[in-house]
Amino acid sequence: MQRYTQIQMTIPCQTTKELLSKAYALNHMSVGELARQWQFSMPNDTRSSKGFVGQLLEIALGTDSGNKPQPDFEHLGIELKTIPINPKGQPLESTFICSAPLNPILGQTFEESLLYKKLKKILWIPIITAQKSQPFIERKIGRAILWEPSTEEYTTVKTDWEELIEMISLGQLANITANHGTYLQLRPKAANARVLSKGIGEQGEPILTLPRGFYLRADFTKKILK
Repeated sequence: MQRYTQIQMTIPCQTTKELLSKAYALNHMSVGELARQWQFSMPNDTRSSKGFVGQLLEIALGTDSGNKPQPDFEHLGIELKTIPINPKGQPLESTFICSAPLNPILGQTFEESLLYKKLKKILWIPIITAQKSQPFIERKIGRAILWEPSTEEYTTVKTDWEELIEMISLGQLANITANHGTYLQLRPKAANARVLSKGIGEQGEPILTLPRGFYLRADFTKKILK
């Protein structure tokens, strides 16, 4: 994924209160305004925000996990997620949470998974999109929401994860569709079809397949934003 140049650095927030204060201050600011404020270089193609907005917010809010498989604000246990919404507050797409293991660790529980770590607390940053053709640098940043799953949400996501991991472990990856999972989806995630990962075939044999990711359905994130 392309990295964008910026010349300022942010000291990570030491408390959740400090992080929320920074996040709330971004409300109503355009993506372009925030980029200029942080001297963050604009990509040539301003129609697509692939990777740009997330990296910009990581800089502005001071994430500290780097590339480690941990929540973005590691010491606070909080994950950062942007979510494109229309002016009515409705999510425009499902939300990627983390990569899925295609060779699951035998006996691993949901509470030991990367997905669980990422979902314990999420700081949602809405990106308001008037229409798909709107350049992303003109899109507005909405009010941040700090979310923790309820007991029902936690239980449902855990059940989804367990069912999907079981299918992966049994070599049924090809049978998993977008209809599997109540809140959680398993979907291909790769820049192109040439990017392959090691997986498990129907007979337990090693195979090469597209990487997969865990996504939260838009219907579910709509409930969160309300």
